[in-house]
Amino acid sequence: MKAVQPVTAGDYHGGMTLPTEPIGSIPRPQALQEGMAAAAAGRMPQVDLEALYDDAVRDTLRRFEATGSPVVTDGEQRKPSFATYPVAGLDLAAGGVTIPFKDGHTRQLPVLTTAPFRYATQAWTYLDAARPYTTAQLKQAVISASAISLMYPPDGLAGYPREAFLDDLVSQAAEEIRGCLARGATVQIDFTEARLSLKLDPSKGLLESFVDINNRVLDRLTDDERQRVGVHTCPGGDRDSTHSADVDYAELLPTLFRMRVDRFFVQLASEADRPRVLGILGQHATANRRIFVGVTDPIDPRIETPEEVSERVLEAARFIDPGHLGTTDDCGFSPFGDDTSTSRDTAFAKIQARVTGTGIASQALGV
Repeated sequence: MKAVQPVTAGDYHGGMTLPTEPIGSIPRPQALQEGMAAAAAGRMPQVDLEALYDDAVRDTLRRFEATGSPVVTDGEQRKPSFATYPVAGLDLAAGGVTIPFKDGHTRQLPVLTTAPFRYATQAWTYLDAARPYTTAQLKQAVISASAISLMYPPDGLAGYPREAFLDDLVSQAAEEIRGCLARGATVQIDFTEARLSLKLDPSKGLLESFVDINNRVLDRLTDDERQRVGVHTCPGGDRDSTHSADVDYAELLPTLFRMRVDRFFVQLASEADRPRVLGILGQHATANRRIFVGVTDPIDPRIETPEEVSERVLEAARFIDPGHLGTTDDCGFSPFGDDTSTSRDTAFAKIQARVTGTGIASQALGV
């Protein structure tokens, strides 16, 4: 590799070549937060809430474009959470899998009560609502089929065995992805339960089954469709806390790379030993794979500088050939609709740092 010449933000004049993409969620405006709470309590009609959603999506896309980001999202403004949007509105029960976070708070998945299983909301509806407000390349995050599989009740559903549920789930998940791709978006499968699964089952049996379920979905797509699909892994990010950052990436990554996609979005900025993880990632950066490494940390209130981002990119380029490298944020900035731990201004400042810093590194690498 050629010698890398130092470049600063003041020297950078655009012309980015390393790809850079967001993960998905952006903190909701206060007006929308209040409106969602009022609607849930029956104090706001749906039509008024929809107007707030539209305003939030329009502002999110405007601010994304102002950063120069080549890929944008709607910020998941309409999702109740990144994990439960497909089942919102279905007849559900409490008592599902509980996810404990390091700071002591928990999130609990619901369980299904009726059959057959069908998505109540397909993610492509969010694209339809966002497209009037931007001409930029849209990206749509979808929840993994493996995460939804955790919502099947432990005691089963009468007349609806788990195998039949999984068949329906795979069909629904594949239909959702195809619908997003048909609208010109790229798709990212959120697989944040991957790392968590190793805490639930250190034998890796659960992780292997998760990968198998997701590959069943991917096998429903054509080769061309799979080229526009990626997978995201992180240790969770909610209220400035994680659920599985203590799980060794060395235990996860070899199995993760069994996923039949070529685009991998990997949390890295907040990782304690980045060079060690980069060494593992470099071993898997083969064939047509591109690995988007996290260069900003959404749960750290400090805003990274473009130069700091550039240094992280250049560090990654020592292990991953730039032809296989991209950048991203470690995680979404507000995966759950009620998470207000990060402000919109902070989120977009970090995104701006990622975009500019990636450009600086691209210029330094001469790619």
